[in-house]
Amino acid sequence: MQMLVLRIPDDLARELDDEAKKSHLTKSEVARRRLIAAGSQRQAVASGFDLIADLVGTVEGGPGDMSERKKEYLKTTTYGKSRHR
Repeated sequence: MQMLVLRIPDDLARELDDEAKKSHLTKSEVARRRLIAAGSQRQAVASGFDLIADLVGTVEGGPGDMSERKKEYLKTTTYGKSRHR
């Protein structure tokens, strides 16, 4: 396990100390559990939109009804057809 040293605000230090005393754990263990919980919440919250948000609006042009008529538009291209290799 690696060690990380960081400075935290006094009110957070008191909060960690109080929680450690109530739960009979070390302050390090309380902080470690909070960090793990925060990391798992962040991963669970990410939606599909969050994952592509930086791409929205980057493509200009194209038909305005592409999402409604995608099959018709794909038929006009070579998408899905066998290619000679």
